[in-house]
Amino acid sequence: MSNKKIDRRTQILQALAQMLESSPGARITTAALAKQVGVSEAALYRHFPSKAKMFEGLIEFIEDSLFSRINRIIQEENDVQNKVQLILQLTLGFADQNPGMCRLLTGDALAGETERLRKRISQLFERIETQIKQILREAELKQGLRTSISVAASANILVATAEGKIRQYVRSEFKNKASAHWPEQWKLLSQNLIVSC
Repeated sequence: MSNKKIDRRTQILQALAQMLESSPGARITTAALAKQVGVSEAALYRHFPSKAKMFEGLIEFIEDSLFSRINRIIQEENDVQNKVQLILQLTLGFADQNPGMCRLLTGDALAGETERLRKRISQLFERIETQIKQILREAELKQGLRTSISVAASANILVATAEGKIRQYVRSEFKNKASAHWPEQWKLLSQNLIVSC
């Protein structure tokens, strides 16, 4: 019984993500979602008490996917620039593989939804920025390396670039990948990122 419930919850979230991808700019209604899943609206609400909770389920998936891998990068990679590049590359790669989720990451799908959801997305990017700041600070303390501009400004421009690329991906209706031109762009961004103390 509980496996069936988990499967239905997952099915609902997958359908919601697919609808976000296939209907750029469109508002997703529970009636349309129920039709997509092949259940009644009442059945949706047995698994999720509100549409906001469905969006939260997708946001949790994004957080779990990104931060479990970011933690692995931090633990396994020694080079500072490689750590930062891999975190940003991971974020852009996740966007490429999950177009519907990008509408959540940009807030596009959250217009008219509860403020709590928009704050949670904002906090997700703040967490990524905080991780990058921490990596850059540790490089100074442990390796005698420092950023050419302040750590906060460095982390901010890197995350702003990733966010902008995800926004462009959504704006192109998922035609122009978020990771497009990334190797060249990273080369430019990283050239003067780290200097010796």
